[in-house]
Amino acid sequence: MSQTSFFDVMPQRRVWKVSELTAEIGGLLEGAFSDVWIEGEVSNFKAAQSGHLYFTLKDARAQIRCVCFRDQLRGVKFRPEDGLHIRVRGALSVYEVRGEYQIYVSHIEPMGLGALQLAFEQLKKKLQAEGLFDEARKRPLPLMPQCIGIVTSPSGAAIRDILRVLKRRFSGAHVQLYPVKVQGDGAVNEIAAALGYFSRTKFAEVVILARGGGSLEDLWAFNEEIVARAIAACEIAVITGVGHEIDFTIADFVADLRAPTPSAAAEIVVRSRQEFDHQIATHQRHLAQQMRYLLSQRKHRVRDLQMHRGFRKLDALVRRRHQQLDELSSSLGITLRLKLGSARQRLARTGGQMASFDLRGRAATLRRRVEQQSECLRAALVRALVTKRHRYEKAKLQLEERSPLALLERGYAIAYDASGKVLRSADQVQVGEDIGVRLARGQLDARVREKKEK
Repeated sequence: MSQTSFFDVMPQRRVWKVSELTAEIGGLLEGAFSDVWIEGEVSNFKAAQSGHLYFTLKDARAQIRCVCFRDQLRGVKFRPEDGLHIRVRGALSVYEVRGEYQIYVSHIEPMGLGALQLAFEQLKKKLQAEGLFDEARKRPLPLMPQCIGIVTSPSGAAIRDILRVLKRRFSGAHVQLYPVKVQGDGAVNEIAAALGYFSRTKFAEVVILARGGGSLEDLWAFNEEIVARAIAACEIAVITGVGHEIDFTIADFVADLRAPTPSAAAEIVVRSRQEFDHQIATHQRHLAQQMRYLLSQRKHRVRDLQMHRGFRKLDALVRRRHQQLDELSSSLGITLRLKLGSARQRLARTGGQMASFDLRGRAATLRRRVEQQSECLRAALVRALVTKRHRYEKAKLQLEERSPLALLERGYAIAYDASGKVLRSADQVQVGEDIGVRLARGQLDARVREKKEK
């Protein structure tokens, strides 16, 4: 009978790698929880630059990590944030790098407020913090615009209401319609492009952004951030008439003015010609009354001045001033005649004196004196030049006699050492040194071969 070893009956031991075990757990979790709904409070929310969202869902006793990739956010109108209670749908999986299980989120909806209402409140809070709702940045509407731009659907009731009001109140206004979709896919970009067109071209003086009533979903294109920023960037005034009186959109808060309906927007933009005629007539009546009152005041003032004592004596005062003027004119004429006669006498005496005065003789005398002085000056210059020339010749002769170059002509020479110093003694150079010898004509380079004493 054979004996069985204890080790033979032990179960076979399997050793897992960490990645293998993690992958096995992940497969089990993904198979068992491939589609789950979870609700909780958001914490540790983070939006990556890639567009993916990372956050944690928690309740009073536990928490789980969640990841929502960018391509799953297309249908999500609001943005999760810390403290918000939400409900998510997704699949449970394991993130093998950290060995953690997490939810890959495919759908998010808020608990309490609806998703659209929550997105509305979030965007409103954001744009208000940026100052897009401030009254200080809003532009006034033109008093009587000649050109009006309209951004709405060409087939909706809004454009018909607007055109009917414009025709009734001010038929001379020029209107340009930029047709757009006001709901559904592409509506947001079309509205933004229309506002950009009017801002660039400056065709219109004011723009009406309008559509008829509808649900929050129908009006949602006017709650998008792209439309809000296009209104804020528009360089001409924008008035909104979206929905009914109770409907408020983000576009209404950003616009320069909100009208409760599209037809009300048209009424605000243009005032009727009858209103202008009535105002003009009223101003004319007020102006006429003011002019009559002012004329009456001035008449009473003139009448009071006419009754004043000074005006009653005005004629006598004027006649007296005329008489004084005549007397002064007569005196002035006599004085002028006396002055004129005296001036004529002085002129006659001066003419006689000038006739007896011989200017030609004095000019000839002065000319002879100038010629004599010129001759004296010329002789003095000649004598000075002769004296200077004699002194120059004498100095030149002395310089030539004393010049060392004259000695060289008689056969003498001047010796220099290598540095250019004149040699006066044999002690200044050594045998073998180079020296220079200056002759009357030319120079020699030599070398000392022997020195001899005197």
